[in-house]
Amino acid sequence: MPEGQVLELTGLTKRFGAVSAVDSLDARVEPGLVTGFLGPNGAGKTTSLRMLLGLVRPTSGTATIGGKRYADLASPLQTVGAALEASSFHPGRSAANHLKVYARAAKLPISRVDEVLGLVGLSDVAGRRVGGFSLGMRQRLGLATALLGDPGVLVLDEPTNGLDPEGIRWMRSLLRHLAEEGRTVLISSHLLAEVQQTVDALLIISHGRLVFQGGVEDLADPDEYATVVDAPDRAALSALLDERGIPYQLLRNGFTIRHLEPVEVGALAAGAGIALSNLQSKGASLEDIFLELVSGVRAHASAGGTTVPAATPTAGIPDAEAPAPVPTAAVPAESVPAAAVPAEPVPAAAVPAEPVPAAAVPAESVPVEPGPGAEPAPSTAMVTVAAPAPALRAEAPPAPTQPEAPRSSYSVASTGVIDVVPPAQTATAPPAHDGTATADAVPADTVTGDTAPGNTSTDDGEVQR
Repeated sequence: MPEGQVLELTGLTKRFGAVSAVDSLDARVEPGLVTGFLGPNGAGKTTSLRMLLGLVRPTSGTATIGGKRYADLASPLQTVGAALEASSFHPGRSAANHLKVYARAAKLPISRVDEVLGLVGLSDVAGRRVGGFSLGMRQRLGLATALLGDPGVLVLDEPTNGLDPEGIRWMRSLLRHLAEEGRTVLISSHLLAEVQQTVDALLIISHGRLVFQGGVEDLADPDEYATVVDAPDRAALSALLDERGIPYQLLRNGFTIRHLEPVEVGALAAGAGIALSNLQSKGASLEDIFLELVSGVRAHASAGGTTVPAATPTAGIPDAEAPAPVPTAAVPAESVPAAAVPAEPVPAAAVPAEPVPAAAVPAESVPVEPGPGAEPAPSTAMVTVAAPAPALRAEAPPAPTQPEAPRSSYSVASTGVIDVVPPAQTATAPPAHDGTATADAVPADTVTGDTAPGNTSTDDGEVQR
């Protein structure tokens, strides 16, 4: 007879980037019981089972089977049988051949294949290819694979998924029989009504944290349950309850009595010779308690004081707003402090739309006067760009051997517009007819970047004729 093992999760945590799939999970699964593992979608059930079976490495904490990690087990298939998915089969392989592959890998007798196929009800289709199996048949084949090594621990993920009502009843009786043999049976499921009929203990998690651990009878406080009793002769039943000093509340469906079990109320009525038409225990259903636990409305002492975190939207949090840039057109060139001069000169073609330091404005810049009869134009005082530093000139490629033709210079107006200053011979062009001064009217001796032909530059940057 295989021996069941204790499954223990201690501080089990798994993070995928910024997402905590499992968060400090502490749980214990005892042998001889069918334990249900419940939680809403995305609660971390499958991730926890995969860490228990060594398929996912935990970020922190441990998951042990009989005090050992799955990777340290001497005979894993004879110790733990697991079925996490009903689709891990080669579609072109028969059910019998699928089990033979596992039997040979684990050095098990081939005769065990026919035994487990008969146990799960697949003996008649042993030679059929798995690709033609229904979901329920694949569930049975997965269970046969888990039972192949006759293990003491059984871990099943949604074992009743795809089974018909007869198959669900068969699965329920099989799991109970295995637990009665002393094996450890851990199943996860979303079918709360089926779980309530199958399991002896429960583990409930939400957002990767434990919210309940214990027996099904420990889910709700005893005060939440009441006995509902009714009789054709309500007057006689009411007199009996008053005589015994039992408090009750008369409702449409009968008498509601608290702190007394149905068997006690039935014994009193039988002793008084009162026939009953209704006798039942009523309270919160598993579904109601489950929803309250996973939503944080209800807290249980078995959770160790942990609470379910509220969902905090993080994707919609805007980043800190950058300070708005100062419009350059509203800042006169001569109002910029000299301390704002950048450490490295900026090439003229990449001048940003920021105020130009005053140090770059030559003192001899000549304002452009509008022509006679022209309308006053906005200020377009030209601001020339500082010449590149000597160090940058040294890194430039050597000049060509032939004399270079005069090049145009670049000037920046206080409005942030970059204009091209042509050679000196075109500087005497008349002003524009629309009243706006252009760069063509700027004398050549205002250019500091590249001096016009016929001028010379001194060491301090001044231009002389």
